[in-house]
Amino acid sequence: MADTVSSPDVRTILDVGGYRTALEWTARRAEAFVIPLAALVVGMVLFSLFVLAVGKSPVQLYETMWRGGFGSWFSIQNSLSRGAPLLLAALCVALPARLGLVVIGGEGAIVLGGVAAAAIGVALNGAPSFLVILLMGVVGAAAGGIWIGVVGALRHYRAVNETISSLLMAYIAIALMNHLVEGPLRDPASLNKPSTQPLADIYRVGNIPGMEVHWGLVVGIIACVLSWLLIEKTRWGFAARIAGGNVRAAQVQGLAVGPLIVGFTALAGGFAGLAGMLEVAAVQGSANGSLAAGYGYTGILVAFLARHNPLAIIPVAILLGGIDASGGLIQRRMDLPDATVLVLQGMLFIVILFSETFYGRFKLFNPDLWQRPDFLRGNV
Repeated sequence: MADTVSSPDVRTILDVGGYRTALEWTARRAEAFVIPLAALVVGMVLFSLFVLAVGKSPVQLYETMWRGGFGSWFSIQNSLSRGAPLLLAALCVALPARLGLVVIGGEGAIVLGGVAAAAIGVALNGAPSFLVILLMGVVGAAAGGIWIGVVGALRHYRAVNETISSLLMAYIAIALMNHLVEGPLRDPASLNKPSTQPLADIYRVGNIPGMEVHWGLVVGIIACVLSWLLIEKTRWGFAARIAGGNVRAAQVQGLAVGPLIVGFTALAGGFAGLAGMLEVAAVQGSANGSLAAGYGYTGILVAFLARHNPLAIIPVAILLGGIDASGGLIQRRMDLPDATVLVLQGMLFIVILFSETFYGRFKLFNPDLWQRPDFLRGNV
């Protein structure tokens, strides 16, 4: 009987040309790109309906948003500055997600990391600048790492839901930050806006040469690259992916799931704490209520839109930073509150969550389909 499914001619041509391998590779990765992109478009369409409902032009709003975020060199630098903390805040969500954990309390790690860094910077006033900045980073990361590491420990050893515990601990962290800033660490000279004593200029993190963007952007990009290498190229990342897929299977294989969970959550919190340190040392100059700027919550959207891929976090964080940076221009040009961008972010987040139900449902993204010569002939 003639084999109408596996034709040697088609199979040989595709193998020699490398086309089938390319199609399989594309299909394997296209889903993680196409579905988030489609969700982004749908979210923007829904937001356009909201804009129409309040009597404004969606076209004009998106044009203003583009100009405010990326329309000039000044706007681009502003977007990069706002995207810098989002890189680290998104990692606080993305790393635990590889273990199947949904940690949304990065805001708490950011504020505690900022307060801890400010306290060390003031306490070591007079010491060499390099040493103080290094210690500020270490202490800020340690504060955030311990805070989120506790979430991982509660999840593994006491079966406490990490989503609820991390969110509640974020509120506790913000309250603790307010207590310290308005009490023991308060600068007596800060009358209208309580804050810690300002850092000396030599302890401030400067800007990248030729740009009005602080070095936190470079730190965030390096952190994303290192996180990708950790997840994709090390045995710890491989073990984390196995545990994230099936905890029982990981335990049967003898993997130390507990240390993995605590370690990854602590590392994630450390990145968020480092973001808080950079906000203090590069932007604010002291720890105050502005640390709770919502970067930890926007980082959730960045991580989900990037599908928890550390490399994809980089462009997504810059995009969201640009949207955030355009809020002021939208307020001035279109007579809309700058919180309008928060409505867009909320709609995007809802659509992104809804889009999770579509993964694995489209045969087009199944790499096995592209191995079938009958499909490549157009018979299927």
